[in-house]
Amino acid sequence: MTSTVAYLGNLRTTATHLASEKIIITDAPVDNQGKGEAFSPTDLVATALASCLITIMGIKARDLEVDIEGTKAEVKKIMGTNPRRIVEIKIAVSLPNAFDEKTQKILEKAALTCPVANSLHAELKQDIRFIWPS
Repeated sequence: MTSTVAYLGNLRTTATHLASEKIIITDAPVDNQGKGEAFSPTDLVATALASCLITIMGIKARDLEVDIEGTKAEVKKIMGTNPRRIVEIKIAVSLPNAFDEKTQKILEKAALTCPVANSLHAELKQDIRFIWPS
């Protein structure tokens, strides 16, 4: 088992990662009757995509013996209706170090094939940009 999730009432849950016992709290967003005081479940989906992209880049960077420490991503989730769902995730990945074009392309390609990206519905638009220093 990976995790457990408990409903606390008032549209809030706690998710516990069993191996580490780390806890994540979720709230329904304000636009869906919630308080918006924590990540919503759909925020976590979008954030998981960004985290996965960077993690897979980190694995490839280690293989290539290059440093991407300090890489950051800005994440925007766009919701749709009928049915309510994520219709687009926009991610801007900013890297602190520039590399030769070949290395940058290898890192980008690795990121775009991360497990979360491959698991999301094909109709969910993934707009991923990589920002390299000049």
